[in-house]
Amino acid sequence: MEARRTALAGVLELIPRTFGDERGWFRETWSDRAFREATGLALDFVQDNESISARGVIRGLHFQAPPHAQGKLVRCGAGRIRDVAVDLRTGSPTYGQHVAVELTAEAGNQLWIPAGFAHGFAALEADSVLLYKCTAGYAPGSEGALRWDDPALAIDWGVEAPLLSPKDEAAGHWADFHSPFP
Repeated sequence: MEARRTALAGVLELIPRTFGDERGWFRETWSDRAFREATGLALDFVQDNESISARGVIRGLHFQAPPHAQGKLVRCGAGRIRDVAVDLRTGSPTYGQHVAVELTAEAGNQLWIPAGFAHGFAALEADSVLLYKCTAGYAPGSEGALRWDDPALAIDWGVEAPLLSPKDEAAGHWADFHSPFP
């Protein structure tokens, strides 16, 4: 596994090794040992999630506040997605900035998003599958969301006229956000 830094400290793009021949290919999608060797991080995942989205769907920007903050290891199981992380850590030099990484099933690349970031994604192809591991379980009382189209964040999602959930349509603006992440 190769770990590549992104423009946001702590957010990493991970490239697993793929072994292919005329039969197809094999890829190890998670190995604690390989992850520790590539990143120096020791994580305990407690929940795995999967979603399937039609082309043009945007889900996010979501986060959970402490003490239920989640780190996420995200990958695309089918199709193609644009995965986005926004830095919510008030003491960070990249506070309020984002990074977007295209994840595809074919490439097998993954994105590690530590606690302290909002997360969202756009489905760029029909029936795109997002798979992710979380370091904390879902805690409805701790969840928060930011508007996907907030001009202060200026995120290019790569889709026009997105399909959104009512929760995402009602999410708050960056100007009104008070971060729970020091």
